[in-house]
Amino acid sequence: QVQLVESGGGLVQAGGSLRLSCAASGRTFSMYAMGWFRQPPGKEREFVAAISRNGGITSYADSVKGRFTISRDNAKNSVHLQMNSLKPEDTAVYYCAAVVAGSFYYTQTRAYEYDYWGQGTQVTVSS
Repeated sequence: QVQLVESGGGLVQAGGSLRLSCAASGRTFSMYAMGWFRQPPGKEREFVAAISRNGGITSYADSVKGRFTISRDNAKNSVHLQMNSLKPEDTAVYYCAAVVAGSFYYTQTRAYEYDYWGQGTQVTVSS
């Protein structure tokens, strides 16, 4: 089992940047593929980015491609989401999620496939 805690959210002006972090408990972090999802106000949770167990494979939603970068540090049990050129439509609660991955190349974009979730961190982008 793994516990996830997000941090780094806040209020930023359009065009600005934020770096979200997700700290994971446990000694088996490298066994999990990781993902970031977000839930805008009044909308359903949506996929943002995913990364494979060893960080070699990444996947992004079209809406964030070229602006966001997902990365992980298995030695520090952490995953990050660097968000640049933020837009008001990026405003949402951002969640970190983990799924057991048998393959080094596995990534997952579907929320229901993930096993563990953090509590979320609010990101607000003002225009």
